[in-house]
Amino acid sequence: MRRYNLAVMGISETRWTQAKQQRLDERETLLYPDHEEENAQHTQRVGLMLSKVARNSLVEWGSLEPLELTKASFKTKNKGITMKVIQCYAPTNDSNDDINDQFYDRLQSITKKCPRKDLTILMGDLNADVGLDNTGYEDIMGRFGLGERN
Repeated sequence: MRRYNLAVMGISETRWTQAKQQRLDERETLLYPDHEEENAQHTQRVGLMLSKVARNSLVEWGSLEPLELTKASFKTKNKGITMKVIQCYAPTNDSNDDINDQFYDRLQSITKKCPRKDLTILMGDLNADVGLDNTGYEDIMGRFGLGERN
């Protein structure tokens, strides 16, 4: 985080089992949700790592059901504008269509609730195949993907 001067960094596929707001040192803080069930699967969870500046601007955070989604809100220097960060882990392509639909319906519901005046950032592991062909997308996509674009 320090090397690239990042204030907020998303983490996907965590294996931690208890909710924490854990300070790693005097600079970084790690946020990750807990599991409802005692014997819950330790996969597909997400978290956020915050710089000291981001931690001091944190208004609220929490996991959103399903636990593949974590949302945090931060104060900005512009009065009345909040930055909302949504970190997600999407189901893989070989997942059941119902699971995929539920995930994306939930994600859409969450993003629609974010006020338009606020800055909303969606990031995470979206399990997309980008492929090698970037024709028409050269400005936003590199040439080093794997497989076929989905």
